[in-house]
Amino acid sequence: MFYGQIEGTDFVVLDKRFSELFAGHIRVDRLWTGAVWSEGPAWFAAGRYLIWSDIPNNRMLRYDDASGHVSVFRQPSMNSNGNTVDNQGRLVTCEHLMRRVTRTEIDGSITVLADKWRGKRLNSPNDVVVKSDDSIWFTDPSYGIDSDNEGDRASPEIDGCHAYRVDPKSGDVARIIDDMVRPNGLAFSPDEKLLYVADTGAPRHIRRFAVSPDGKSVKGGEVFAVCAAGAFDGFRVDRDGRVWTSTAEGVHCFDPDGTLIGKILIPEIVANVTFGGVKRNRLFICGTTSLYAALLMTNGSKLG
Repeated sequence: MFYGQIEGTDFVVLDKRFSELFAGHIRVDRLWTGAVWSEGPAWFAAGRYLIWSDIPNNRMLRYDDASGHVSVFRQPSMNSNGNTVDNQGRLVTCEHLMRRVTRTEIDGSITVLADKWRGKRLNSPNDVVVKSDDSIWFTDPSYGIDSDNEGDRASPEIDGCHAYRVDPKSGDVARIIDDMVRPNGLAFSPDEKLLYVADTGAPRHIRRFAVSPDGKSVKGGEVFAVCAAGAFDGFRVDRDGRVWTSTAEGVHCFDPDGTLIGKILIPEIVANVTFGGVKRNRLFICGTTSLYAALLMTNGSKLG
C-alpha cells in the first residue's frame, strides 16, 4: 500500500553541512501504514527488502523494494523489537517475549544467541548491532517486562538495565556497560573505534564510548548529544560518521563533532531508522504507525 509524500514531513537545515546531504527536490515518502508501534528496521541487500517489527501486534513486516508490497514476515514474532543483519546476511533479532537475542538461519531455523547473563534471565533485549569480528552487541532495558503491552509482565532477575557483548567464538555473554538507566539504540562509528549508545532513561541522551583495541570492551562514555524532543531511541551512522537518530519529532542528524545540523520532520514519533536501497543511500524511518523513506546524498556505514 503506497501513500506517497504527506503533509508534516520536511527537511530542516540547522547548519549548512546538512543541506549537502539531500537534493532540493527530495521529499519524504510514506510507504505503508497500519502498525501499532514500528521498530527495528533491517535492510537485506540480496533480496532488496526491509524487515521491521510491529511490537504490540507481535509480528514482523516485510517491505519489498521492487514492488512496494508489504506483507507479514513472521507472526508471532515473540514481540520482536530491534533487528539487524549479520556479516553473513542472516537476521538477528531482539525478542521481548522470550527475553532473548536470536539469529534466523538460512534454512529458517532459529538459533538462540543470548538469553541469560550469569545464569539469570535477561530483561528484554531491545536493539542489536554486529561488529566486523562477528561479535553481537545488544542493549537490555526492561520495557518488555514492565507491562503486558510489549511482552509479558515479569520481575527482573538482573539488577538494572545494561548492554552486553556476545563472543563470536565461545558464545559467552559479557556485560560491557553497567552505568546506564535504560540503554536502547546503539551503533558503531564507521571504523568501529567508537560505540554510540542511547539512554531513554533520565537524562535522555546518546553517549559515546571508546572501543578497546581488542574489540571486546569499552571505556569512557561521555555525552555525545542530548535529546530536545522526547527521547533518542534507535539510530544509525552514515559513512562519514554522522548519527541519524530517532526522536519525538522525526529524525535528527548530528555531525561527528556533536552538532545538531538538521532534522527530518515526521508527523509521528520515530522509533528507529536504517539505511537501505541498492546504494544504501535511502533512509528508512519507522514512525509509530508507518514506514517512511527518504533518499539522501550519503550512504549508511554498513548494512543493518
